[in-house]
Amino acid sequence: MKAQLKAVNQQFVLGDEPIQILSGAVHYFRVVPEYWEDRLMKLRSCGLNTVETYIPWNLHEPKEGQFVFDGIADLERFVRIAGDLGLHVILRPSPYICAEWEFGGLPSWLLQYPDIQLRYMDPVYLEKVNQYYDELIPRLVPLLTSKGGPVIAMQIENEYGSYGNDTAYLEYLKDGLIKRGVDVLLFTSDGPTDGMLQGGTVPGVLATVNFGSRTKEAFDKLREYRPEDPLMCMEYWNGWFDHWLKPHHTRDAEDAAAVFKEMLDLNASVNFYMFHGGTNFGFYNGANFHEKYEPTLTSYDYDAPLSECGDVTAKFEAIRSAIVQHQGKELSDLPSLPQPVKKISYGSVSMTHYADLLEHLPALSEEQKHTAPVPMERLGQSYGFMVYATHISGPRHGESLHLQEVHDRAQVFLDGKYQGTVERWDPKALPIDVPAAGAKLEIVVENMGRINYGPKLKDYKGITEGVRMNNQFLYDWSIYPLPLDQPNAAPFQPLEEPFEQQDRPTFYRGEFLVDDIGDTFIRLDGWGKGVVWVNGFNLGRYWEQGPQAALYLPGPLLKQGRNEILVFELHHTETASIELVDTPDLG
Repeated sequence: MKAQLKAVNQQFVLGDEPIQILSGAVHYFRVVPEYWEDRLMKLRSCGLNTVETYIPWNLHEPKEGQFVFDGIADLERFVRIAGDLGLHVILRPSPYICAEWEFGGLPSWLLQYPDIQLRYMDPVYLEKVNQYYDELIPRLVPLLTSKGGPVIAMQIENEYGSYGNDTAYLEYLKDGLIKRGVDVLLFTSDGPTDGMLQGGTVPGVLATVNFGSRTKEAFDKLREYRPEDPLMCMEYWNGWFDHWLKPHHTRDAEDAAAVFKEMLDLNASVNFYMFHGGTNFGFYNGANFHEKYEPTLTSYDYDAPLSECGDVTAKFEAIRSAIVQHQGKELSDLPSLPQPVKKISYGSVSMTHYADLLEHLPALSEEQKHTAPVPMERLGQSYGFMVYATHISGPRHGESLHLQEVHDRAQVFLDGKYQGTVERWDPKALPIDVPAAGAKLEIVVENMGRINYGPKLKDYKGITEGVRMNNQFLYDWSIYPLPLDQPNAAPFQPLEEPFEQQDRPTFYRGEFLVDDIGDTFIRLDGWGKGVVWVNGFNLGRYWEQGPQAALYLPGPLLKQGRNEILVFELHHTETASIELVDTPDLG
């Protein structure tokens, strides 16, 4: 048994020794496992003594009753690596994590239960949480300090005061952890406001606050509610995340270090959110909804002390300097930094084969017949795309097509010809002319990420309320689910020059040779919008609208010799080639 963390008389004590927790968030699920040790060594080299990570339910139970704890989901290995490096670990396994992650970490299959209520004392929801916790928590108990592991503390829910005030639900989650053997310090984390601290805290459980500035104000508010608790900023927002169609966020390194120093001077404990942001690989990016729907980028660089590809930044240096100054040490007293990971420019890669999506739907999907359009979740689909197809009678002139509540972006085709795009944040009607013989209508809908924060959390995907010509609803639909977990299934044919793509969703395939393996970045200049796979691994989305202009490709996903790249382009490309460069571009 290791020394236990306790909160006593306004300070943390580990065993009998006072401790100031200096922590950084590193999400194992946003970093390829081959780089976990590198990132954690860099965290130690910055002078931090603890690593914090969320645990996303949807990664570990992608389908109900099917659990995944290997590869990038091997949480236990990540925790053991941290412990072997001498780091303490804080875990945040709340059913809901926010984290700018798809659906805030909740699995989309919850939405198959029509009346389910999320994040409160709903018996259907709690039954699913219990089934997950029965699988997850026994894996974590051996990693607790009480069992000789590195885990010193665990969160019971995440920023709950920003969502609700069902304190019975919080007590239920707390009791559920204790009942399953969790005997380390439990905590909550919330924004530093009256309503949030009233709704999100639990008597007898440590309360912490999340903020990015105005340190004294935030801690004064915490003190009003918890005069005896140690001061801790569980999320110090030293950078910020990015949305598509918005500029890239940065924060001055000296400013971030100055606010951190304010906390050090108050003897407060701090967790940097993020210390290393990493990447929203695949379809796992979340989205926000304030005035309108705003999906998050593939990159989760966060302008953090370690960049998306793990490089040390000016912010890292400023924070490290603040720590050694506060502790009366020299930089040479800290563990030395690992060597930077090599970045390689592999040059241009031409696509050699292509496959048109709408031509090859039967090879990629199984047709499902429904009278009206239904959302993804009704068909057991979590991520990716759907195609809705029907026949419109004719003639019709001067009429408009209305997609009611499309989530999130739809491309419309009439007899195979592109008619326009309807976006959730721009729900316009499209003028459509139908010839006397009638026409085939096809609508390709992209799930761009479920909302991860706020009151619109219950976010069904696809066409959620129907399709109309003027006021007449259209019925009798063929629906094709496209999760694209096997994007290579389409029959590809050789791409011959000169090639001119129609404005239709198309898969492209190419190969490139690698001798020396290193990190690289994929530029898709001249392409529109879509998804990229390398050697079968889904790297995430690109979009000419930016701000992100290059996708991070970690070296461990490459192999010596031939490597395959697959691009699913929704609109058109001018070049049918991509560029592998040695520098990121987040706009």
